[in-house]
Amino acid sequence: MRPHEKLDLWKKSVDLSVAIYKITEQFPREERFGLVSQIRRASVSIAANVAEGAARRTSKEFLNFLSIAQGSASELETELLIARRLEFLSSEDYATLVDQIDEIARMVTGLSNYLRTKLDR
Repeated sequence: MRPHEKLDLWKKSVDLSVAIYKITEQFPREERFGLVSQIRRASVSIAANVAEGAARRTSKEFLNFLSIAQGSASELETELLIARRLEFLSSEDYATLVDQIDEIARMVTGLSNYLRTKLDR
């Protein structure tokens, strides 16, 4: 088992990406290479950066990748807001996805804080 596979953060991030892929299938075709591509990339980036960071040798390196994952979560939330305002997403789907992003962002912050305490020792 790889180190990231033990992390609930990574599992929830993968679940979010799967949900994003399913929901964006309903977006207009003309958005396939625009907003859909951006949204999907940002969602995948969260899980990918958690995985890559967990595989690194030092807490400092892991923190860097968690910072990137946090940035991708913020990017994703912004893109979903745009999609909602364009009425590509229902209010319910938007709220569900934002709740998932918020939970993931809190988990990233918690893990980052834990890793920082390890560095301070």
